[in-house]
Amino acid sequence: MSKLRTLVQASLNATKKAFAWNVEDLMPPAERYIFNFNSKEELKKWHLYSDSEYGGLSSASLEITESENGSSGIFSGNLSLDVSEDSKWNITRSGFCGMRSKKFDGYIDLDSYDTIAMKLKGDGRCYISTIYTENWVNSPGQQEDNSWQAFVFVPKDNWYIAKIPLARYLPTWRGNVIDAEMEMNPSRILGMSLSVNAEGGAPGAKSGPGDFRVELDWIKALRTQ
Repeated sequence: MSKLRTLVQASLNATKKAFAWNVEDLMPPAERYIFNFNSKEELKKWHLYSDSEYGGLSSASLEITESENGSSGIFSGNLSLDVSEDSKWNITRSGFCGMRSKKFDGYIDLDSYDTIAMKLKGDGRCYISTIYTENWVNSPGQQEDNSWQAFVFVPKDNWYIAKIPLARYLPTWRGNVIDAEMEMNPSRILGMSLSVNAEGGAPGAKSGPGDFRVELDWIKALRTQ
């Protein structure tokens, strides 16, 4: 009987070790690169937008710059509150620019992560980080992606790693927070954007019309818990 017990125990121990190894092996890494602004190929993943599409006079550019310390992306431009006199759009405000990623090939699954991190060097303005997820909340006739936004204050001149918990992203509709019980589905992320407004933002941040400039090294997903 003792030999049988020994064999059974040895089998159980081997199974536990195998199971523990498999779980650890399947665990995703603690961080995952989403975007890395290390080459001009990165520019193909993004497109720019601004109030100029609606008669505003703001402008933006995105380029890759190289230095002794490596490459990085520079999102810069000018924010204007003015509106073109021949605008066909009846807009009450202008003064925004953004860079939005093209849709991923399908979607990316960040269900194992809880935080978005960005390495930035800015101008003291407050930027807006947006995550676009698959439309699984709205009605079938509503084709726009769900969007979730959070403020990112970027200190001036020095590199800074901003860490934004996914729980801090709020559901929005065309820039306005939705007062509804909604929960992000991080397993179905379609794209991201970074934008800036001339007005609003975090207290103490630079605001108003004029030039803006933020340098980006990378954007990652982190598992902090």
